[in-house]
Amino acid sequence: MSKSFYSLGLMSGTSMDGVDVSIINSDGNAKFKGILNKYFEYSEDLHKKLTSSRDKINSSTDLKIHSKELDLLKKEITLFHCKAVNEVFKEIDFNVDIIGFHGQTIFHNADEKISRQLGDGNLLSQLLKKKVVYDFRQNDLKNGGQGAPLTPIFHKIISKEIKIDLPLCILNLGGIANITSIESEENSALVSCDIGPGNCLIDEWLRKKTSKKYDKDGSIAKLGKINTVILNQALNNHESLKAKNILSYDAKDFDLNFVRGLSLEDGAATITEFTSSLLSEGILDFLNKLDNRHRKILVCGGGRKNLTLIESIKKKLVEKHTIENIDNHGLDGDFIESQAFAYLAIRSFLKLPISFPKTTGCKEPSTGGVLAENF
Repeated sequence: MSKSFYSLGLMSGTSMDGVDVSIINSDGNAKFKGILNKYFEYSEDLHKKLTSSRDKINSSTDLKIHSKELDLLKKEITLFHCKAVNEVFKEIDFNVDIIGFHGQTIFHNADEKISRQLGDGNLLSQLLKKKVVYDFRQNDLKNGGQGAPLTPIFHKIISKEIKIDLPLCILNLGGIANITSIESEENSALVSCDIGPGNCLIDEWLRKKTSKKYDKDGSIAKLGKINTVILNQALNNHESLKAKNILSYDAKDFDLNFVRGLSLEDGAATITEFTSSLLSEGILDFLNKLDNRHRKILVCGGGRKNLTLIESIKKKLVEKHTIENIDNHGLDGDFIESQAFAYLAIRSFLKLPISFPKTTGCKEPSTGGVLAENF
């Protein structure tokens, strides 16, 4: 019988609003059980520091220019994660074997083979006296991959929990949206890619125009009127980016210039329609390349709560595919990624592959992150 591990996963997405913490029990293969999920919100000060730093980093050169500022932030981020983990440790009566520490993405450019996450795995290991796996994306980048998405192998595991007939799709609507199709039980049959912006543009518009961090339920967009002239121009401009056949996006690949001058509500409505247009087109393109079979698409991530966005995507998918909230099947859609990085930490520790040619574009299945045992 294969050994099981208690693994704790830490994930902070492109919304930069806080840290999701999950504990799972798994053998890094077929066995999986979710144990605990908890969210820790960043302070307003830390949130502002992170979004301000991200706004300054538009190239690898900027990473060097702002290295001192980023080093300070890296330590602050690590200490925040450490505090969150210690809070969780107070609630459990068992030993966590390993920690998967994703860190806070500040810049991602697959062409330059750079994916920078803020977070010090060695410091976290020293403070918590635990094995920590971090820097998950570098091996994939070195092996010709895009460094993302990394969650498909975990999506396959939870598809077994859900007990839905394959093929099945899981759509993650985080800051960037990615989709996985689980074609069969074989890892080689996993197919995945990023398909466009998830929440990133909507969130950024709300931050610029209000004190809010996101459009709750899509209620502000629902009040606005879509500017079709601006929308169509933005969609036409996006075609040049789409032509590059990108498998992984960064939030910096999209900007809000096309809605400047619009009111809060009209801007939110136009951005939400722009996002849903790219996502529905991306989903249909992705599935058309596979086959014509009907697929159930389960949605996870914060974007699944934006009812205006989800309804708009549903309308564009026609009747060929059905889209549902993953929570309807007994899973918490807020914590799929943090659970995934707990699972990827175990696979990394066991030197099992976490990315595959049809998920990230790597040349061959690639192992995972760096192991720190700094205690």
